[in-house]
Order: sequence, then structure tokens, then C-alpha cells
Amino acid sequence: MSRVLALCAAALLVAGAVRGEEQPGVSDRSILFGQSAAFSGPAQELGRNMRLGMQTAFWEVNEQGGIHGRRLELVSFDDGYEPEAAIDNTRQLIGGERVFALIGAVGTPTSRAAVPIAEDAGVPYIAPFTGSSFLRDPKWHGVVNMRASYYQETEEIVARLTDEGVKRIAIMYQDDSFGREGFRGVRRALERRELSLVSVGVYPRNTKAVKTALLDLRSGQPQAVILVGTYQPVATLIAWAQATDFNPIFATISFVGSKALARELGPAGTGVLVSQVVPFPTATEPAIVGSYSHALAAYAPKAEPSFVSFEGYLAGRLAIAALDRCGREVSRACLLDNLRRADVINLEGFKLRYGDGDNQGSDAVFLTAIDRDGEYRPIRSLKGAPQP
Repeated sequence: MSRVLALCAAALLVAGAVRGEEQPGVSDRSILFGQSAAFSGPAQELGRNMRLGMQTAFWEVNEQGGIHGRRLELVSFDDGYEPEAAIDNTRQLIGGERVFALIGAVGTPTSRAAVPIAEDAGVPYIAPFTGSSFLRDPKWHGVVNMRASYYQETEEIVARLTDEGVKRIAIMYQDDSFGREGFRGVRRALERRELSLVSVGVYPRNTKAVKTALLDLRSGQPQAVILVGTYQPVATLIAWAQATDFNPIFATISFVGSKALARELGPAGTGVLVSQVVPFPTATEPAIVGSYSHALAAYAPKAEPSFVSFEGYLAGRLAIAALDRCGREVSRACLLDNLRRADVINLEGFKLRYGDGDNQGSDAVFLTAIDRDGEYRPIRSLKGAPQP
């Protein structure tokens, strides 16, 4: 009998090892997620706030006992918003840390570098902080986007400008895959209206070298300039423009990092337009805003609510919702199946819809403007925007 029991115990250990091998990052007590993002350099506030939001969501559910008894953990590596570092980080997270899934990556160029690695390894790539069309290609079976695309954001900005009679539009963009995505989105939106860009400025990624771009923009005498970049170069361009008496309407997309941009600009930010893809982090609805505010205040009392950390919180809540549906039998296949179902994933009023060939949950885009106090407020027309 003792021999039989010993053999049974050995068989159970082998079976457990096999199951553990099949599902890296999952133990009886925890599930490990990995993140590669910018925690240094000109885009560091984006990575830091995405991480903060996800940590807040994970802390909140862990305080309630975790997901079916398992705690959620997050390990984050700094890629400085550089593709080469993102490749190294992704390989280390998958092969070294053996994470269950990747979540909350920051950036188009870094995601373009990391996704093929994750896809080859069969590791889910959840809620990256980017609206790249590259990630919305249904060929990526492991990619699940949460936010609206850059094409949708640029369409909203161009629609608002042209509806108000602004026809002379220019663009400054970051010289990489992210910037070119924004450039294509603006150009497509203008072409639909039988318009074209009056001038174009370009600057190198991870720099604030925008003076040449400013000269190029001025040459077209634009009424409005759409800026596709991160908060430091965008703020630098606006400051130089105002110092040289160049004062068109400035508009930018959500990836800029709204809170960081307003802080960088100070009084010079009044009237700058920013498209957003998540609800106001200080609003009273939907209900998940209140959950975010309460959890953030408890987890990081000194942190201020922001669009970026709220997006990180939503990314965490999305993963939590999918895992909850899996029960105790957690697998990558189950996670992806629950995220890609055609029915609605309702995160306390923030609704995400996926379907066959559609890996993007939300199409929501709305326009905001920085007021004189450095705060954001929604606007319905340019006439309602704060004036510099």
C-alpha cells in the first residue's frame, strides 16, 4: 500500500509539473504579469503611470483575496521607449521571469518590436498603451487592445477643426512608426475632406530637437498644428512657438501623456487640445471611475488621478475580468478566449466589445482642452475651448 501511495504521489507531482510547464507564471498562490515600458527618458511618465494604474487594480483585487485565491503580481522592466531594449525585456520576461502574460506596454515602436516575440512564444499581449493599426491586425492571435486607434483619434481632431472652419492644418510628428502612424491618420482624415497638409515638421524620437520642425511648420502659415509625440518635445515645440509669436491652434493625441503635458507647459498650455480614449479620471460616471479613485487613494495616497494611470487601471481590470471567468483552471487560452468573446465586457459601466477579427474593445474618443488652471475639461466645439 505504501508503495502504491508513493507512486500515486509521484504521478501527481509529475502531472503538476507538466501543468506548471504549460502555464508559466501561474502557481497555486499567484499569477505573474510582465510589462516593458519607459521608466526613464522623455516618455517616462507614461510608463510610470501605466504601471501605477495596473498596480492599483492588482492591489485592489488582492486585498479582496485575489482571483479565485491567487494574487496578481506585476514585474516591470524599463525599455526607455527604445525598440532594442523592448526586445531584450520581452525575451527576459518570457524566458527568464516566465510571465503568464504581457500587459500595459507603452508605445508603437516598442510594441512593433515586442509583439512578434510574444506571438511566437504564445504569450498574450494585453492592453498596450498605443493606438497603432499594426496591433489591430487580426493576424496577431495573442494581442488584445483596449483603447481606440490613432486613426480614430486623428479623425476626431480633424473633424472638430474642419467643422469649425479650420482648413489650413499642419503636423509635427516623431520620426518613427508611432509618428508616421499619426501622420497617416491626419493625412487620411484630410483627404476625406479634399484637403491636404500645408506644412510638415519632423523630430527624432526621445529628443526635444524640434526647432527645425518649428521652422518647417511656420512656412505653411497653418491655422492649426497637430502634434504627434510625447509630452516633452510637444511642450518644447509649443513653448518655442509662443516665444516666436507663432500661435495656431495646437492639438495632440492621447499618447502625449495629458497630466505630464499640462505640467510641462504650465500657463503656456491654456487652450491646447488633447484627444482622450478613456473617461475623465475625476468624473462621477461611469462607476469604475469611482472605484479607480478610491483604490488609487488607498494604494498611492500621494498620486494624483490622471488619464494614463486610469488607462492602466482599466487594463488591469480587463485582465482581472477575463481571469475571473476562467475560475481556478487558468490558462493563456482561457484568458484570450474570455477577452476575445463577442459579448460585452462591462467594467462597471466602461463597456468593451470584441468579436471575430476585432481585437479592439473600445472606440471611444473625445476632445479635451487645458484650462487656465492646468486642468482638462471636455469641449463640444472650439468656441468653447479656453483661450490662451
